[in-house]
Amino acid sequence: MEVTFSQVVAWIQEFGVLIGKNKEYLTDLDSAIGDADHGINMDRGMRSVIEKIGESVGGDGEVATLLKTVAMTLISTVGGAAGPLYGTLFLAMAKATSGHEHVDQRDWAAALQAGVDAVKARGRAERGDKTMVDTLEPAVAALVGALNDGASSADAWRAAESAAEKGMAATVPLVAHRGRASYLGERSVGHQDPGATSAWLLIKAAAGAFGS
Repeated sequence: MEVTFSQVVAWIQEFGVLIGKNKEYLTDLDSAIGDADHGINMDRGMRSVIEKIGESVGGDGEVATLLKTVAMTLISTVGGAAGPLYGTLFLAMAKATSGHEHVDQRDWAAALQAGVDAVKARGRAERGDKTMVDTLEPAVAALVGALNDGASSADAWRAAESAAEKGMAATVPLVAHRGRASYLGERSVGHQDPGATSAWLLIKAAAGAFGS
């Protein structure tokens, strides 16, 4: 099944809504092990993104161009590490979909994989470092695995959302090895990573937009 431009717009919009609803929660998580600004920063960035792509709503266009707009807006408006990392993810997805007249679910999963690979390289992070990678990597693996097994789009995205949630929860007992939380060493244990949590909201929004 083809991924449409309208679905990508809906994904970005829903991510913005979820960030707005959870900005205080994200900031509370970041208060324990970071700069106490993840929710505030992401909400500011996604508000700018929604405003920037407003003219695209209900229309048609190039998915790659839309993703690049999201990337550049987040890089320019979100402080700390989150802006560059989320920007890197969307830029890599834009590159992966550039020139594609049609993008099906497998193409989209490959674009997400390219995005996660770029985030890992940019942040020099691996799964287990207590970062957004702990959410994104298992989510994409579950999505690709389900599609390869012949699952429907709905079932594949449900598997991705479930894997993302488990990956997010798995950051609680981990020692942080990247970002501000790594300065705390063993004291970072027992806290859920805020970046992994916003990444779960990204996959949750995707499951709603692409899983039908």
